[in-house]
Amino acid sequence: MRVIDVLKRIGGSQIEGRYDRDFEPVMQAFCANFAERGELGASVCVFHEGRKVVDLWGGQARSNGARWTRDTISLVFSATKGATALCAHLLVERGLLDLNAPVARYWPEFAQAGKEKTTVAMVLNHTAGLPHLREAVKPGGFCDVAYMTDLIARAEPFWPPGSRCGYHAFTFGWIIGEIVRRITGRGLGKFFREELAIPNGLDFWIGLPADLEDLVAELYQPQYDETIPTSRFMLAALQQPDSPAHLFLANTGGFDFRSREGRAAEIPAVNGVTNARGLAGLYALVASKRLLAPHAIARLRKVAVAAREDATLLMPTRFSFGFMKSIDNRALPGMDQSCVLSSAAFGHAGAGGSLGFADPRARLSFGYTMNLLGTGLLLNSRGQSLVDATYRALGYRSNLTGVWKK
Repeated sequence: MRVIDVLKRIGGSQIEGRYDRDFEPVMQAFCANFAERGELGASVCVFHEGRKVVDLWGGQARSNGARWTRDTISLVFSATKGATALCAHLLVERGLLDLNAPVARYWPEFAQAGKEKTTVAMVLNHTAGLPHLREAVKPGGFCDVAYMTDLIARAEPFWPPGSRCGYHAFTFGWIIGEIVRRITGRGLGKFFREELAIPNGLDFWIGLPADLEDLVAELYQPQYDETIPTSRFMLAALQQPDSPAHLFLANTGGFDFRSREGRAAEIPAVNGVTNARGLAGLYALVASKRLLAPHAIARLRKVAVAAREDATLLMPTRFSFGFMKSIDNRALPGMDQSCVLSSAAFGHAGAGGSLGFADPRARLSFGYTMNLLGTGLLLNSRGQSLVDATYRALGYRSNLTGVWKK
């Protein structure tokens, strides 16, 4: 192992950390993000064969000039779903949860309005028919778990459960979280901290304690290029008030992700706070086969649902049980609608571009966080360049369909 320490300036940004020489392409791509792609503050981490081979961070964390340090953490939006899904699979591993059982076996109140036969697997692969809620969410409702789970229990599905795939942007977390609570007596955030984060030394929270607020990076909105066509998702969100796309963005009870209240709440689909080391370290538990049995990992590697048109995102999507698979929509109009990985990889991107994933075949795990959001719901050029560099360092090549292969 040839470890190289990094301390260098890229324009006005300071880059720090260390990497194995074999993974120099990742270091170069990380620096290029600051020099060429407008990166503001970010971290990237890679584990390979159980070793941490890349751990880099740098740039600006806050508008007051504070630097992004080793301990800086940030909101990772839907990259949180991977942590939530692993909590469910840990219960499966312990024989406490059956993916093919109805949700109502664990949460009897869920068996209303046509959801009696909705299975846990349908929730994990986004076919449960509850991509969002038609009933208006009260102000502050997102921060009240009991209120949100009551709304979900009473809600009527948008389509017959299991018949169609539509991304469950928020409801995914509350449903899985309530199942975990009913089985273990602990909320999702507490279960995750006690069973996964603390035992493995992960800086990762779903419900951030107040004394860690000073470590949180400030989020920045992207500048939109009006010459680039708008995605179908954004058009529906703006023009179709009854669509899942519109409800996804508009029916949030005025929730503010940037607030202390938003970070303190338990919203297990979207408000995880961590850094690249936390994301990569979480997926390293799977890539190294320490957390789940081989047959469980094989299940997560397989595509459970491939939608030609996701009912929420209105683009092709691919999911296993709780995780995104490689999605290549680069030919579609609109920005940042892809996340190109190898065929064996599974993980989850977050709105604006954060990403964590495992590739058990390559014995690889990866994490990337940043505070300058991208323009879409999946990866932008900054995150994808780091994924590409990681696979290149392992001798992989991108085939004609865009999937990384060796």
